[in-house]
Amino acid sequence: MASLQYKPTRMEMSNLKKRLAVAVRGHKMMKDKRDELVRRFIVLARRNKDLREAVEMKLGEAMKAFVLARAMMSESEIDEALIYPARSMSVEAGNATILSVPVPKLEMDSRTEFTYPYGFVTTSADLDEAVQRLADILPLMLELAETEKACGRLADEIEKTRRRVNALEYVMIPQFTEAIRDIRMKLEENERGATSRLMKTKEMLKEAGK
Repeated sequence: MASLQYKPTRMEMSNLKKRLAVAVRGHKMMKDKRDELVRRFIVLARRNKDLREAVEMKLGEAMKAFVLARAMMSESEIDEALIYPARSMSVEAGNATILSVPVPKLEMDSRTEFTYPYGFVTTSADLDEAVQRLADILPLMLELAETEKACGRLADEIEKTRRRVNALEYVMIPQFTEAIRDIRMKLEENERGATSRLMKTKEMLKEAGK
């Protein structure tokens, strides 16, 4: 950041004091925002970890059921059984905010109840279990996608806020403080010089009047 430019005048010192007060208030607000963002991020990160572990576990169970079904059924039978969806559904994407940070919001809209898309004569119970488990996983996967994206956006905002806090704390506030001190010293020096000149003038006038 470029060095602060200023004139050694009382008006300039008054303006710098006002800017310093604004910078100090802004620094406190940004620190509070950063701390709250970090707190929210930690909560989301923990939720993200729990969701990911749950999704991975349930996907593993569903895949095991598919493997068992594959052992009992031919590939063509499985393809025929799964050619139609179990239910119609859609996902609506919207937005929410966390401390003014936009994050995605996904809503699953299922207009029909879950039903198996095949008959039970030529299918195995393992296939039923696999299909049911995958249907149960979908809401968790949507929430996981929401949470991961929210974590990423909060992390970006935390980094931006951290840079602003550091800029205020280590650059702007010290510059304003130093400039005010320098102006005060110069003004005091000028006053001392003016006082000294005034005293000399009085002495000269006094000597001249003798």
